[in-house]
Parts: sequence; C-alpha cells; structure tokens
Amino acid sequence: MTTQIATTTHDFEVFYDGGCPLCRREIALLQKWDRRQRIRFTDIDAPGFDPTTVGRTHQELMDQIHGRLPSGELVTGVEVFRQLYAAVGFGPLVSLTRLPGIAQMLNLGYHIFSKNRLRLTGRCQAGECQLPTS
Repeated sequence: MTTQIATTTHDFEVFYDGGCPLCRREIALLQKWDRRQRIRFTDIDAPGFDPTTVGRTHQELMDQIHGRLPSGELVTGVEVFRQLYAAVGFGPLVSLTRLPGIAQMLNLGYHIFSKNRLRLTGRCQAGECQLPTS
C-alpha cells in the first residue's frame, strides 16, 4: 500500500521512534549532518502523532523503520537508512550497501535488530516488551 502526500520541500521523511534511546542518538546525528534540511524527521512516539497519515498502524511503524519519498512512496528497513545517509551526503558509501552479499547481510542484521529493538534498547520491563497502546 502506497500513501500519497502533497508536494514537499524535503527529499525524504523518516518516521522514527523517539522513545528509543539508540534511535534518538542516530536521529540527532542525522539532524546535525542535515545542513540543507533535506530530511523531515517525524517522531512516531510524540503525543498527537497520527499513524493514519502514513497509512500504517502504530504497531506497523514500531515494527520497523519507515520513510516516505517525495512521491509519497513508503520504504522500510535498510532502504530508509540508505535514503537518510544519501540525503546528508554519503551517497558513494550508500552505493556499497547495495552490493550483493553486503545488501543481504545488512537486511538480515536489521531484521534481527528490529525484532529485538525494544529489549536491546532497555525498553522491556519484567520480561514484557510490549509498548502501551496510544
């Protein structure tokens, strides 16, 4: 399912979990590097965020990182990071992440991380890793 949006001045929009310490650190770094303001940063953990504007449920957005191209097309997983790092000037390095073998390893690594993100970032309590519903 692709969600369309109006014309934007940004090259890419990222939907990130502002409640995740690791995610916040990476987003802060990208915000610092985004001197030309090519990225729109949208915190899906912020009060008032409405996941229906993305065409996804809150749980779907929490399960893996999402981004939106100016065309309105949604991308997920490693492709989001490629878009982010290309937007801040790391295009040549991003190209390497598309090479056979490297791409598969990155996809597998991200899949493992996304399935364990809450536990790995200290957001589980008493063995329970579910987020409160908003």
